[in-house]
Amino acid sequence: MTGFNLSEWALKHRSLVVYIMIVAVIAGCLAYFRLGRNEDPSFIIKTMVVQAAWPGASAEETMKQVTERLERQLQETPHLDFLRSFTRAGLTTIFVNLKGSASAREVSDTWYEVRKSVGDMRHTLPAGVIGPGFNDDFGDTFGIIYGFTSDGFTQRELRDRVEDIRSRLLQVPDVSKIELLGVQDEVILVEFSKQELATLGIDRAALLAALQAQNIVRPAGTIQTGKESISVRVTGGFSSEQDIANVNFVAGGRTIRLSDIARVRRGNVDPPQPMFRVNGQPAIGLAIAMRDGGDILALGRNIKKAMAEITANLPIGIEPSLVADQAVVVDGAIGEFMTSLLQAIAIILAVSFISLGVRPGLIIALAIPLTLAIVFPIMKLISIDMQRISLGALIIALALLVDDAMTTTDATLNRLAKGDSKMEAATFAYRSYAFAMLAGTLVTIAGFIPVGFAASSAGEYTFSLFAVVAIALLVSWFVAVIFTPLIGVVILVPPKQRSAAAPGRIYGFYRSFLSVAMRAKWLTIAISLALFVASILALPLIPQQFFPSSDRPELLVDLSLTQNASIYASETAAKRLDAALAGDPDVHHWSTNVGRGAIRFYLPLNVELPNNFFTQAVVVAKDVAARERLHAKLERFLAEEFPGAVSAVSPLELGPPVGWPLQYRVNGPDVEKVREIALKVGQTIASNPNAKSVNFDWMEPDRQVRIRVDQDEARLLGLSSQAIASVLNTVISGATVTQVRDDIYLVDVVARALDEERVSLSTLRTLQVPLPSGKTVPLNQFATFEYQQEYPLIWRRNRVPTLTVRADITGGVLPGAVVDSLSPAMEKLRTTLLPGYDVVVGGTVEESQKSQASVIAVVPMMLFVMLTVLMVQLQSFPRLLMVLSVAPLGMIGVVAALLLSGRPMGFVTILGVLALLGMISKNAVILISQIDAERSQGKGPWEAAVDASSSRFRPIMLTAVSTVLGMIPIAPTVFWGPMAVAIMGGLLVATVLTLVFLPTLYVTWFGQQRRS
Repeated sequence: MTGFNLSEWALKHRSLVVYIMIVAVIAGCLAYFRLGRNEDPSFIIKTMVVQAAWPGASAEETMKQVTERLERQLQETPHLDFLRSFTRAGLTTIFVNLKGSASAREVSDTWYEVRKSVGDMRHTLPAGVIGPGFNDDFGDTFGIIYGFTSDGFTQRELRDRVEDIRSRLLQVPDVSKIELLGVQDEVILVEFSKQELATLGIDRAALLAALQAQNIVRPAGTIQTGKESISVRVTGGFSSEQDIANVNFVAGGRTIRLSDIARVRRGNVDPPQPMFRVNGQPAIGLAIAMRDGGDILALGRNIKKAMAEITANLPIGIEPSLVADQAVVVDGAIGEFMTSLLQAIAIILAVSFISLGVRPGLIIALAIPLTLAIVFPIMKLISIDMQRISLGALIIALALLVDDAMTTTDATLNRLAKGDSKMEAATFAYRSYAFAMLAGTLVTIAGFIPVGFAASSAGEYTFSLFAVVAIALLVSWFVAVIFTPLIGVVILVPPKQRSAAAPGRIYGFYRSFLSVAMRAKWLTIAISLALFVASILALPLIPQQFFPSSDRPELLVDLSLTQNASIYASETAAKRLDAALAGDPDVHHWSTNVGRGAIRFYLPLNVELPNNFFTQAVVVAKDVAARERLHAKLERFLAEEFPGAVSAVSPLELGPPVGWPLQYRVNGPDVEKVREIALKVGQTIASNPNAKSVNFDWMEPDRQVRIRVDQDEARLLGLSSQAIASVLNTVISGATVTQVRDDIYLVDVVARALDEERVSLSTLRTLQVPLPSGKTVPLNQFATFEYQQEYPLIWRRNRVPTLTVRADITGGVLPGAVVDSLSPAMEKLRTTLLPGYDVVVGGTVEESQKSQASVIAVVPMMLFVMLTVLMVQLQSFPRLLMVLSVAPLGMIGVVAALLLSGRPMGFVTILGVLALLGMISKNAVILISQIDAERSQGKGPWEAAVDASSSRFRPIMLTAVSTVLGMIPIAPTVFWGPMAVAIMGGLLVATVLTLVFLPTLYVTWFGQQRRS
């Protein structure tokens, strides 16, 4: 025996190794209960929202003077992928999207750069621009949402209660942020009669200036005495609407009280801010976000406890209801996965006990918890929570980590059967297989490198798959060479006979079959290659997918009215939707967001920003079967009740958010031309039977009234455009005069005309405009009116007008298949376009391609690591080529399994196929090392190949069967199912080929070499 033997060291230091085992188990138990729990792995939403307002400007003016200037500056952002913006009259919203390769630190630094660079060019924006404002918390997830409805309470009284609850819940551990939903800010309305003001000769502007002057907060100085300093305060500030109503002012030489000429009352903002409804009732929502690395289950328990105390003290009439509870979802998901994990452990142990016997099976049974006990503290150390990806990774790793323990145990049994002492038998595996096992382990880990280092959101989402598998496999190797020999010495006894009759028959059949295959070597190689080529040719038959839909019971119902629709129209539509949901037996509860999309209650949610024309309901069905029934009913209802609206019903997505599954972006410099092309694209999509609900993110212009002022006539009357616009704004919408400081709120004081005098389109011409002299003139005396059309909303991408044509797809069809069938027609359309115009595929297909490209970009690194490890272990080019020739043959089983099961080839499945290369290579490396070991004892290539394959038959087959059966619990799941099926099929076929094709290839190469 030469060199350091780790197994021998462990046997000579038994007390220390047993102590380490005990510490590992205790640490593992503690870490398991302290690991964070979450639904999805955290990944950074690499998007910042930049908004600026220019009140009074048209959409075109806003786009050219604000959007364009900001976008020119933002295009210099480091790590920028693309800019998206939409411009409305007086408002610009820009989405700054960074590349998927940007790290968390780079994203944080980039947002700082964006703030600084925009701040530096702020002075170049037009006068009157408000902002820009920045939102880089776009990715915050509010997993727990309560809705508060009230009966017999005002909106202010309800809000006061909810604000108190918010303050209380912010003290709960792990709460990072709480947002209120559907809150309507209060205003104090000062409503004048235009006629009465004109009759009394009161200057409206002077009156409003007097209100502002009285309510101002200004320092009045500090008196310094010999002993103290005394601050001087001037009273007059408003604290209620009554203070405003009691204001006296002088007009025409007499004192007049404001309440004598105006109606002063408190109300809510008009038009309303985005509204929130729960089960059809107006409500205020309380959305709670968890800090990074927190335990959502602990947070859910703490929030529930706090809410129980709070609810007990709420007055009758205010009812809280739980709208979204991620803790329950995560608890159920982790419970299911832990069940799957225990099932997988039970299956693997059953295989071990049946095939190896009770004592050897017991060694494998102990190796699994020992490995997991060490994996959990490492996961805690590097901040990997228990979530969808890491739990799936544990099950995949579980099926792989028993391989090394099985190899060690099998080798120990073989040596004991040959008469070796327990010490010699236990250390033999390390001498013979340790480095081959380590090389195989590293090669398997290398197969997961594309998962760990794919520079995309999808790669970031699945990173913990690589991390957990890599940790578990490395730990399993150490367990196999340190702990397993020690346990083996204690538990194993020399077998009375080598094997029972049944294994003997299996070995005999295998040796005979292998001999036949090796004699007909060219036929064996030809059949293997033919099957491989057939599987590659059959690949296009497998449907393509990015990420599947979630198996949660929620449905998102999107309803977009025409883009010039008011929020009142959206509220009316929401009430009709609420009425349809109210009596449905499949609905558990629902919430409706009017004028905005749902807040991000689920990390992969595609969040919609506030827009008056948009409504989104989150409907929670009673179960997944009810969700499917509800899906069909809602689609029918929306098509019948809202034929002119753009509606969509969809389950929650898994993976990075995408939105509409089918998208084509039409871009070009001229808006009208882009619109024409988009209509043609829409017609092409509509002609496909698998596409439905074709729509556009913007399309139809809306009306606007343009008032052309005769400037010469206006000057003669003593008027300016500014004065006219101010009068119109006050009369039509109301102008904010000042603010009342009411408790923790700032309440705007809005001056406007009385409701009966508020201007409509029909009375606009006769609007009386006050003159500086105190008289009034009708507006049409110095202005003319004309109707024009303007796009209410214009989307741009990288400063180019972009119109996205979107569509849903019929059930059972994947977006990739529809895009493939549309490709010839789209290509034909592209050939007719002028330079500068283009039609680009977006949506699910684009995201899938980007994510797959990020994986493929890392494949060379994976191959380099694999080849290096293999070369270090084998140190022979022919042997290296043999391993490489076996690895891709797993595709035969992958394609067959996916086609037979009807599962799609998704992003996660591709990762599984790449990882399969490593698993197959590991078996091939150990088998070749065994053949070489047999040859070193003087055997010829043929005899060495047969003997080595026979001795490796049991551990290789046991590992493969354990892996395949161990994945049965996750095979039916939506997310992991396709990957599990692919690995099961691929590994089973590849194992058989490793045990038949590889020895045949070895003999073909080295047998000829010997004869020559």
